[in-house]
Amino acid sequence: MFIGVLPGELVEVVLTEDGAVQEYYVEMLHQAKTKGNIYKGYIHNVDSALQAAFINYGAERNGFLQIDEVHPEYYQGSYPLKKGQRFPLIQKVLRPGQEVLVQVVKEPTGKKGAFVTSYLSLPGRYFVYTLGRDQQGVSRKIEDEKERERLKGCIDQISPPEGVGLIVRTAGIGRAKTELTRDYKYLHRLWGDIRKKAQTEKAPALVYKEMELSVRAARDYLTQEVSEIWVDDPDTAQQIREYVALAFPKSPDMVKVHTDHDRTLWERFGLTRQVEQIYSREVTLPSGGRLVFDHTEALTSVDINSGKIGGEQSFAKMALKTNAEAAQEIARQLRLRDIGGQIVIDFIEMKDNKHLREVEKIMRQALKSDRARTDVSGISPFGLMELVRQRLGSSAISVSTEPCPCCGGTGIRRNLEWQAMQTMKTIHRLLGKPGCPSPLQVHVGQELALYMLNNKRELLTAMGARVDVRVEIVVDPRQP
Repeated sequence: MFIGVLPGELVEVVLTEDGAVQEYYVEMLHQAKTKGNIYKGYIHNVDSALQAAFINYGAERNGFLQIDEVHPEYYQGSYPLKKGQRFPLIQKVLRPGQEVLVQVVKEPTGKKGAFVTSYLSLPGRYFVYTLGRDQQGVSRKIEDEKERERLKGCIDQISPPEGVGLIVRTAGIGRAKTELTRDYKYLHRLWGDIRKKAQTEKAPALVYKEMELSVRAARDYLTQEVSEIWVDDPDTAQQIREYVALAFPKSPDMVKVHTDHDRTLWERFGLTRQVEQIYSREVTLPSGGRLVFDHTEALTSVDINSGKIGGEQSFAKMALKTNAEAAQEIARQLRLRDIGGQIVIDFIEMKDNKHLREVEKIMRQALKSDRARTDVSGISPFGLMELVRQRLGSSAISVSTEPCPCCGGTGIRRNLEWQAMQTMKTIHRLLGKPGCPSPLQVHVGQELALYMLNNKRELLTAMGARVDVRVEIVVDPRQP
């Protein structure tokens, strides 16, 4: 684990395995994360068509609370459910102005407000402590049946009170009952403090703030497989050491500080190029193939390209090899870029059913290490695989990029010849107006100005000479 810190401004976390970057997280502190925060808010309005309430919790945009995320304790009055109805009509059980404790599940994006829930949860080192759901369980990623039974037994012995659920996280594998109990007691005390604060604060108010990324990374991503943690900030390193001393008392020297001022932490361990590739539209595969990622409003498409190889046998082998490499790399890139929602992958055509099943198996296996929930289809007759992935949070790409001012995010723009023609049309129209000033100054961007002066100077002079007006091209630094 590598943690790069610009104190008070930026935190970057990189997880690597055998030198290859597996996960990358960024948090700019001026873009404060709200996911996981708990707020005391009030219902601004209830939308019966959407069966949702909009919650004012102090943010710029109201939070979106669906009826299935409303705990029954907030229902006002009784409402008999009709046959086949799972939830009451929201307009019958909630009222504008009603106070409610909500937790941000999904960050606000674009013009959409945050997605919130009234079923609260507090993540600890070994447990997720849930309120309002009496669910006791073990993470599905813990597959060993004996260990699952042992952990369930530990939960039974802890015996949480009514209305409190406990889910064992993967970090709980092999942990003694005393360690698990200590984590539970910490979360129980934390919930008590949150409840007290909620009773005294006036809505809208923040009652619980999630940890910052550097400490959260140690809590969420630090497992027994992590052998070293490198940090380039001494103060952050000390905070993580204190946490590691509790979680891994047998590994006191796990945290190391990078003090080389001649090169960055990323440069020292050869991470710079790998991190930069996350922002690229294309990713190169070991055998020479390429992955191309394109994002649309509804989905992300991944196209797999490869060099041509002659002969049916060699093509079949090439297709299998490239698709197998692509499946591994796509699973890694989905984690790195935190791509969520619907993803469509266009594999190179394979006619052998064995090859199809093999690539599907590789993809499912590669996604097992993903912390996000995923659902994968088989490869269709058209060579397409559909995949749905849970988005864990704001990706490094969304946090650190913005649409191009030239193309507006489309990835293309009108060429300079076309732009010059449009400008010439404007000049032609202005020259035809009565009382056209001389000189006629036309303001354009620097690149277009140079193109027009180099390629259209004679035409501009001739256009002006017809009406005895001098045409001047002026550089406007505000234009791209």
